[in-house]
Amino acid sequence: YSALISACEKGGQWEKALAVFETMLEAGVTPDAITYSALISACEKGGQWEEALAAFENMRKAGVDPNVVTYTALIGAAKGVGRWEAAWELFLEMEAA
Repeated sequence: YSALISACEKGGQWEKALAVFETMLEAGVTPDAITYSALISACEKGGQWEEALAAFENMRKAGVDPNVVTYTALIGAAKGVGRWEAAWELFLEMEAA
């Protein structure tokens, strides 16, 4: 699933990436940091800050620790919509982790 989500990201298909992620959850497959990072990156590429942030929040609720790739994608998503304050807060959070 992670590879397919990443392929959707590379193709600029953030909505399809979300659909694959939902299919994965419905199949009972537990996402890891790689999967969440790919999903957040797909949302970033699609200019979908709110979707990226929601995925990040769900990641945390699921008890999956974000990594540098996760934070980088989320910071990029914040930057893409002019949310520099959020980008800065995420950077500080990443440094503290």
